Amino acid sequence: MKKRNNALMAMMPYIVIAVVLVGALFFMNKDQKPHELKTGELIAEIKNKNVTEITITPKSSESIYIVEGKLKDYKDGESFSTRVIDEEVATITEYAKAQNIKEYTTNKDPGSSNMVYILVNVLPIIVLVVGAYFIFTRLAAGNNKSMDFGRSRAKLSDDGGEVRFKDVAGLKEEKEEVQELIDFLKNPKKFQKLGARIPKGVLLVGPPGTGKTLLAKAVAGEANVPFYYISGSDFVELFVGVGASRVRDMFKQAKQTAPCLIFIDEIDAVGRQRGTGLGGGHDEREQTLNQLLTEMDGFGANEGIIIIAATNRPDVLDPALLRPGRFDRQVTVSLPDSNEREDILKVHAKNKIFADDVNLKNVSKRTPGYSGADLENLLNEAALLAVRRNKDAITMEEIDEATDRVLLGPAKTSRKITEKEKRLVAIHEAGHAVIGLKHQDAQEVHKITIIPRGVAGGYTMMLPKEEKIGIMTKDELIGQITGLLGGRASEETFIGEITTGASDDLKRATKIARSMVTEYGMSDLGPIQLEEKQEGVFLGRDYAKSRDFSDQVALEIDQEVRKILESCYKDAKKLLAKHETLVLLIADALMEHETLTKEQIDYLVEHGKLDPTLFDDKKEETKEVSLDNLREQAKEQGIKGYNKMTKEELEEALNKEK
Repeated sequence: MKKRNNALMAMMPYIVIAVVLVGALFFMNKDQKPHELKTGELIAEIKNKNVTEITITPKSSESIYIVEGKLKDYKDGESFSTRVIDEEVATITEYAKAQNIKEYTTNKDPGSSNMVYILVNVLPIIVLVVGAYFIFTRLAAGNNKSMDFGRSRAKLSDDGGEVRFKDVAGLKEEKEEVQELIDFLKNPKKFQKLGARIPKGVLLVGPPGTGKTLLAKAVAGEANVPFYYISGSDFVELFVGVGASRVRDMFKQAKQTAPCLIFIDEIDAVGRQRGTGLGGGHDEREQTLNQLLTEMDGFGANEGIIIIAATNRPDVLDPALLRPGRFDRQVTVSLPDSNEREDILKVHAKNKIFADDVNLKNVSKRTPGYSGADLENLLNEAALLAVRRNKDAITMEEIDEATDRVLLGPAKTSRKITEKEKRLVAIHEAGHAVIGLKHQDAQEVHKITIIPRGVAGGYTMMLPKEEKIGIMTKDELIGQITGLLGGRASEETFIGEITTGASDDLKRATKIARSMVTEYGMSDLGPIQLEEKQEGVFLGRDYAKSRDFSDQVALEIDQEVRKILESCYKDAKKLLAKHETLVLLIADALMEHETLTKEQIDYLVEHGKLDPTLFDDKKEETKEVSLDNLREQAKEQGIKGYNKMTKEELEEALNKEK
C-alpha cells in the first residue's frame, strides 16, 4: 500500500501536465470556433461586398460543401462556416466571381472530416493518456531505476557456485587456513562450545593471477552456503553517501541469509588509507569505508557473516581495516612452486589433446615465476598455435613457441635483418650464454634465440638452477649482474664496438647493484639500509622515495654501485676471453639455426660441435632417407618383401643389387 501511495505521489506532476494540456486544447478550439451562417445570409453578405475571403471544400461522403471565409468586420482569428448543397454552390460561386473576391479558393476532397477531426483533436489526448498510464504502471511495479540507486550491487549465488577445492590446484597451506571457515559455517556449535571466535574477515593477499578469487569461490562451494560477491569499485559512486548506503543494504541482505559469505574483490578500491593524497581525502570513498568498518565490527552484531576480500596491494589499505575483529587473518597466496605448477598445468590440460612428447613436469620446471593465470594462458596459446598449424595434438614445439609469445610477444619472422646485424645479435646472445655456462654462480641457460620478438632482437632464457623462497646470496646477485653484462662484454671483445642492444641488460644490472648497496647492505658502506622500497601510491610510484642520507653518502652510493658494475664487467670480459672458442661456436650455430635449446647447447659444449639429429629438420631428412627413400629404391629394383625389411636389411639388399 505504501509503494502504491508513493507511486501516486510521483505520478501527480504528470497528471497535472496532462490536465493543463487538455484544457489548453479545449479553450483554443473554443476560441477559434467559426461563426455559423445560413446560405441566404452568406449570399447577402457577398452581394453587399462584405466577404473578403472564401474557400469551398467538398465532402466525399455526401453532396455537401463547406464554405468558409472572413467578413470585413471580423477580428484576427474569426471566420464563418456554411454548409451548402450542390445547387447552392453554383449560385455562391457565381456571386463570388461577380463581386471579384480576390481570396477565392476551391479545395479538393480532403476525405472524411470526422477522421481529420479525430486526428487533430482527439489523438493527442489519447497519446497523453496512454503515456501517463505507461509511466504510472512502471512506477507502481517498482521498475524505476532511481528508486534502487542506493541498493547493494552484490550478486547472490545460493549454492556457492560449482567450484570446489579439487578445482584449485596447489595452495595446500592456503586451503588449510580457510578450512576453519568451512567447518564453522557447517557446524558453528563445535566452535561455540569451547568459546572460540571464528575470524570475521579473511584477507587474501598475493600477486595477480595466483588464484585468490578462485580460492574464495571454492570456500563458498565447499561450505554450500549463500555466497555474495562484489567488486570494491561497485561501492564508489559520484554522489557522496551512495556507497555507504550500498554497504548497509548488502549487510542487511546478508543477515537475512546468514550464515553466509561475502566476497569483496579488489578491496583496495574502497579500503585505501583515509586522508591521504595531494588533494586531501575522498569523501565518497571514505564514507563507504567508514560504513564498512562499522558493519564489520561496530555496535551491531553480524553473527554468521564471514567476509573474504582479495587484493594485491595490502600496503595501501587503511590500518583500521586490518585490526583484529575485522580482517583479523591474512592469507598470502604466493606464486606456485614447481610441483604446484605441474598440478595447475594438469587442471588446465584436461580438455586439451597433447602429443606423446609433451611432459608437463618439464614444462613446470621451465616456468618459474609463472602464476596460475600465466600457465592457463600458456596452454591456451599453445592450443591456438596447434590449431593454426592444422595439427591434431599440441606438441612441445607449440609449448616452446607459446612460452616465448607470453614473455616477449610473437616472432617477427617477416622483418628483414642484415647479416651484420644478425652477427651482432648472435655474438651478444652467445656472451650471455657462455657466462651462464661457465660462471659458477650464474643462472642456467635453457634456450638461446636470435629471432626478434617484441622490442628484443633476441634473448637468452636463463633460469635459476633450483627454486628458492626468495633469499639470494651476494655471490648469486653478482652472478646475475655478470650474466646481464655478458652481452655488452661479448660485443666489445669480439666485434670491437658496442651497440644499443644492451640497454635493458644495463638497466636491470644497475637496479640489482643499487639494491645491493642501499637495501641489502652488501657493499663497503656496511650493513645499513639507506633506501627503502616505497611506492607513492597516491603521488605516483616513483614520486616519493625514502632518503635518509646526506649528499656525501649519495656520492658514496654511486661510487659503490659503479664499483660493483665495473668489477662484474671485467669478470665477464675475462671469462669470455678465456672461452673465446665456445663463444664463436655458439654464435656460428645461432647464425645457422637461429634457435638453440638446452639439449643442443649441452651437446655443443660437450662435443664442440652440433649433432644434426637434434634438429627437427635434420631428423625428418634422416628419417626420410633411411626409410621412405630406401624402400622406394627397393621397390624400383624389384626386391621382394621390402616392406618388412629393416633399414640394415634394405641397405644390404640394395648393395647386392648394385
